[in-house]
Amino acid sequence: MTNIDDQEPAIAIIGGSGLYEIEGAEKIDNHVIRTPYGAPSADITECHIEGRRVFFLPRHGKGHTILPHELNHRANFWALKSLGVRWVIAVTAVGSLQDEYAPRDIVLPDQYFDRTSRRNEHTFFGDGICVHVAFGDPVSEELRSLLFETANKMHRGKVHNGGTYVNMDGPAFSTRAESLNNQRLGFDVIGMTNLPEAKLAREAEMALATLSMVTDYDCWKIEEDPVTAETVMGHLKANAQSAKEIISAVISRIPKEPNWPAHTALSNAILTDPSIWPEKTKLKLEPIIGRFL
Repeated sequence: MTNIDDQEPAIAIIGGSGLYEIEGAEKIDNHVIRTPYGAPSADITECHIEGRRVFFLPRHGKGHTILPHELNHRANFWALKSLGVRWVIAVTAVGSLQDEYAPRDIVLPDQYFDRTSRRNEHTFFGDGICVHVAFGDPVSEELRSLLFETANKMHRGKVHNGGTYVNMDGPAFSTRAESLNNQRLGFDVIGMTNLPEAKLAREAEMALATLSMVTDYDCWKIEEDPVTAETVMGHLKANAQSAKEIISAVISRIPKEPNWPAHTALSNAILTDPSIWPEKTKLKLEPIIGRFL
């Protein structure tokens, strides 16, 4: 494995395969990576944009073949970190839980609420190394600000800076009772994928922020038609071009040195003394804890 410290810090884009088609993206390589957690969602495409190394990973696989609860998030983020990724822009479809977030708006969440059931798979640690990362502010404020400034100038719809993303398992959409409960609790948007990504990015010392593309009103808003896959895909395709334009414009604004708070998230988070770290665990987590080895 190439030493991460010897690589130019890179940026990753996680979302649909259509994001590959960003203007000015020069394809360099295609990476097939096997990880201790199995295979990532797909091969990872490496491009150069504005002179920066940028990696594209289709979250649900090429051709959208992986359901949300089947996603191997640990493999995805282990693979990206092994390639030197230090910044992650996640693009994801969400349902709106409040009137002010209309379909085709963009929300940049700054908080999450966890309704998932596979939380043991949303951490790299265990097996002899105990880690508790700070997660009170789960999104990179610096990257979210850059995305908001860029999106606010370019997107034809509304861009909302901040909000709470509630993460459900799926794959079915919410029942009306669930949707009304989430809406009454004051959550802003709902999705099936992004919270595990935020958790693993923090443990991997990556700065992550999310472009949440509103596709529907879930099913709490009785006067609207209940959400369907057809509705979601129609609005998502309409927003895809905006997402590509925003990403293309923000790349050059991301600093080349990974010196934001998220980039040292493990500094005060590891409780187990390194002298007793199991060798097998150290080897498995080399891309994640390499700076401590």
